[in-house]
Amino acid sequence: MKLDQAISTALDYEVKVRDHYVKSARKLEDPKGKALFELLGREEEGHVAYLKVRLEEWRKTGKVTQAPVETLLPRGVAWIDEAKKKLSKRPGKRVATGSELEAVKLALQYEKEASGFYRTLVRDLPEGERELFTGFLAIEDGHVALVAAQLDAVQGLGFWFDTMEFQLEAG
Repeated sequence: MKLDQAISTALDYEVKVRDHYVKSARKLEDPKGKALFELLGREEEGHVAYLKVRLEEWRKTGKVTQAPVETLLPRGVAWIDEAKKKLSKRPGKRVATGSELEAVKLALQYEKEASGFYRTLVRDLPEGERELFTGFLAIEDGHVALVAAQLDAVQGLGFWFDTMEFQLEAG
C-alpha cells in the first residue's frame, strides 16, 4: 500500500469511529456515557484533522511531517485499571440500556478494526513511512482497552466510568 492510500484509509477509519461517537453521544441518556463518547468523539476529530493535514502535505510535496499525534487521554492503560477498581467499589447496580450496550459494542468493534489496520501499517509499510502510524497504533490500542473496560463495566455494574476523573489528568 502506498503512503497516500494508507493515510486515506486511516482517515476513513477515523471518520467512521468519530461519527459513531458523536451520533451515540447525542442519543445516550447517561451523563457519564455521554461525556465519555463526547470526549472520544473530540479525540477522533483530532485524528481526522491530523490525517487531513498529512494527506494534503503528501499531495503537495510527496512527503509528510512526522509530527506526533495528540491525545486527550492519559497515555498507557494503568489509569483504566484504577477507574475499574473505583467503579467496582461503587454501591448498587443499575441496568444498562440496550442502546448503551449496542453503542459500546459497536465502538469496540470500530476501535478494534482501526487498531488492526494501524498494526498492519506499522508492520508492512517501509521503515520511513510507518512512523506516521505508530502513534496512532498506541492511541487506538488504548481506545480498545478503554472501550472494552467500559463494556465490562456497563454489562457488569451498569455504570459508566467517571470521565472527569481521568480527563483532568490528560496532558
